[in-house]
Amino acid sequence: MPPISPGSEPAAAPAVPVAVLGYNLRSLRDDPEAVARVVRSCAPDLLCLQEVPRFGRWRARRDALAAACGMRVLASRRQAGLAVLGGPRVRLLSADYRLLTWSPPLHRRALALARVRVDGRPLAVASTHLDLAPGARLRHGMEILRLLAACPEPVVLAGDFNETPGGAAWRLLAGAFQDGYALAPEGRGPTFPARAPRRRIDAVFADPALRVLGCGVPPDPAGDFPQATDHCPVLARIALP
Repeated sequence: MPPISPGSEPAAAPAVPVAVLGYNLRSLRDDPEAVARVVRSCAPDLLCLQEVPRFGRWRARRDALAAACGMRVLASRRQAGLAVLGGPRVRLLSADYRLLTWSPPLHRRALALARVRVDGRPLAVASTHLDLAPGARLRHGMEILRLLAACPEPVVLAGDFNETPGGAAWRLLAGAFQDGYALAPEGRGPTFPARAPRRRIDAVFADPALRVLGCGVPPDPAGDFPQATDHCPVLARIALP
């Protein structure tokens, strides 16, 4: 190795770009092939899914979707219907799946978490789906922040948050993480309903240690969004330090 001349410093390693896609599948009740086309067109390294099938050959349907997208399942369970999928650049370090506090008769909510390396860089990626009830949303938001605080890696959280920016749970998460679209809008903001999006209830939140290059609803040149599910996907381009 050649000596470093006085006053010079080694060049910093370049940032590694990673694409994270958040997507609510509506239990694949619409057109799974359209879902796969949407995902492939976005070419994510990591895919955070909500409303993954929970009944009727649910595991086989989930795995078939992962294969059709050219990805593999990193973290997933039947309860609460969440999953994190990874592409070829991703190496799984560990997976976790935490059920959040249950308030019957509300649906069970959870957090799917994968600790990974992307081209050697560490990252924790989580998927969640918050409740329709405001009190449960806020309580689960606080639980999620406590769980993610234990991750040694910088965190990306994607999900269907069932409220718009300005809601109590959204403000809580945006106080701890960067709201990708608010910081670096790229594409459309509204995500629901897919046929005529009016509300931004799906988002990707990024750790303050990460640089968000762009975030929003990606283009849909093939017109697959309305056929795939009732939510639009949210794609975030993030630079890993």
